[in-house]
Amino acid sequence: MFTQELLQNQVILVTGGGTGLGKSMAKAMARHGATVILASRKAEVLAAVKAEFESESLNCRVKTCDVRSPEEVNDLISWIVEECGHLDAVINNAAGNFISPTELLSPKGFDVIVDIVLKGTFYLTHAAGTYWITSKRKGTILNITTTYADSGSGYVVPSACAKSGVNAMTRSLAVEWARYGIRLNAIAPGPIPTEGAFSRLLPGEGWEEKVKRRVPSNRFGTHEELANLALFLVSDLSSFITGEIIRLDGGEQLNGAGQFNGLSEIPQEVWPELAVKMRKGTK
Repeated sequence: MFTQELLQNQVILVTGGGTGLGKSMAKAMARHGATVILASRKAEVLAAVKAEFESESLNCRVKTCDVRSPEEVNDLISWIVEECGHLDAVINNAAGNFISPTELLSPKGFDVIVDIVLKGTFYLTHAAGTYWITSKRKGTILNITTTYADSGSGYVVPSACAKSGVNAMTRSLAVEWARYGIRLNAIAPGPIPTEGAFSRLLPGEGWEEKVKRRVPSNRFGTHEELANLALFLVSDLSSFITGEIIRLDGGEQLNGAGQFNGLSEIPQEVWPELAVKMRKGTK
């Protein structure tokens, strides 16, 4: 659905772009004409992904950066402008998460997630936004959040708090910075398999199937589906969309929110008999 020149001459920064969903989005951007900058704390990860991109003739540059450091973030933005001449979009994908009963959570454990997810996203958004405003350039921010950012979720309280803050930042700055031609949107993915996330967030055997059953279509999302939505939101095709948090979850959140949605587990052939019983007021 997209032309190969969709992002021609665009320079796009993807944090956490060396693995998983970040790498998939970055490849999609590069395949549609963008020069992609991949940022990560791990130099060895960046070296491997750079070689992978180059083997596919994709335009990619890499730079180590810890998003928890505002100094490193500011240096990253300056380096991109110096190396590439300009910056057009930032995909804030770097994140961290783990499961834990909250009463067993340490203050350091809470801080680590909030520092990466909320503060790191702010530092990059602020640095890029300042560059665009002072240089009178338009820009786009795409934040990757989560479906439970609005509802909250037990056992991932640091992530829920941090992602909720990212959603609020997205909506707030979409209004504040619209006059500068800066758009901010977010994608809230449902379950999409990645080696790192699934190994950290699913407590054991059998849980993958339980998670899948929460999705009405009884399947996980794909990297390609996320990349396609990211392409649309970063490109000028969505130039009148800002401040939106778009769920990409196959209806999972809505399924969990409806009080009676669990009735979908009742076999279809049982319903006529149940209807008779309910009309009679019997169980």
